[in-house]
Amino acid sequence: MAKIKVTKVKSAINRTKTQKRTLEALGLRKMGQTVEHENTPNILGMITKVKHLVSVETK
Repeated sequence: MAKIKVTKVKSAINRTKTQKRTLEALGLRKMGQTVEHENTPNILGMITKVKHLVSVETK
């Protein structure tokens, strides 16, 4: 499977509880933190929910 890199670029302050939980489920806690995930429908759905807070790169 293809890998994707997700980087947190904006703060979660003043965001809804579900958006904060989605960021934590992706493994993103600090600004500028990058994590790698498999390119699965579950992960893509989570990224869609917080697309205004993260940047995504495909490998």
